[in-house]
Amino acid sequence: MALILQTCPLMPETFLGDLSQVKLFDILKPLLTEKKTGKVAIRGNEDGEICLEIGDIVHARTNHFAGENAFFTIMSWRAGKITFAPELPPKEKTIHISTEQLLLNWSSRKQEFEKIKEVIPSTNSIFRPSLQKDGKEKNIGADQWNILVLSNGTKTISEIAKFLEWDEYKVLKTVHQLIQMDLLERVEDRVEVKKKWVRGDFFAVLDMEFKKVMGPVAPLIIDDKLVDFGEHKETFPEQRALPFIEALSEEIPNPFKRNEFLKVAMKLLSF
Repeated sequence: MALILQTCPLMPETFLGDLSQVKLFDILKPLLTEKKTGKVAIRGNEDGEICLEIGDIVHARTNHFAGENAFFTIMSWRAGKITFAPELPPKEKTIHISTEQLLLNWSSRKQEFEKIKEVIPSTNSIFRPSLQKDGKEKNIGADQWNILVLSNGTKTISEIAKFLEWDEYKVLKTVHQLIQMDLLERVEDRVEVKKKWVRGDFFAVLDMEFKKVMGPVAPLIIDDKLVDFGEHKETFPEQRALPFIEALSEEIPNPFKRNEFLKVAMKLLSF
């Protein structure tokens, strides 16, 4: 292990960037061309990892998927902190095709996704079965039947994906097929409820109180947690304030100080 770390120019857990500012493929390219071995970790609203072995992608995992589906899902993310840690190849290998073929499959999926977006512009889109006026019989597969049953005029694409535990691309692709067969029609896009942000001095007060128990590292921990939550101080949702405070409190090793911090921090939520 020591020999590997010495020969690798990237130190363990090297921060490589944020998906809000850089494309993941641009991060992966030099690791692949330089034949690196290690783990690319993405932490944000969801966590994921892509493992490399001498420049080949051999494993990918998210909270819900493993293998190619996990890789495709991660490549579609637009938020999260990216780090790289050189290490021995993982014992688990969930990707068994060549990296070249994997990237070709991903590129093909991207192109197909662009065509689908012309018909289904948003995962908040809602569909319902359309009237069959031609009287023709249509043969559909099991996946298409599942989508047809759940497209009841109230569920969004995202909600159907969560219910079936599919990635959103699979749902979008199947819905698109059913639209082409004139079996589904679009109802509307559900407008998301406007978020309420935390009060203006929320983070200033939180930072001051957290420093009392954690010292000078407090701002760094808060910034890391913001990345984990995939949020920014200026637009932090009010409904996520409590989980954020609880997540910060877990960083405090002393139980007494942890409870004191929680008592003070909770007062911020009462305003």
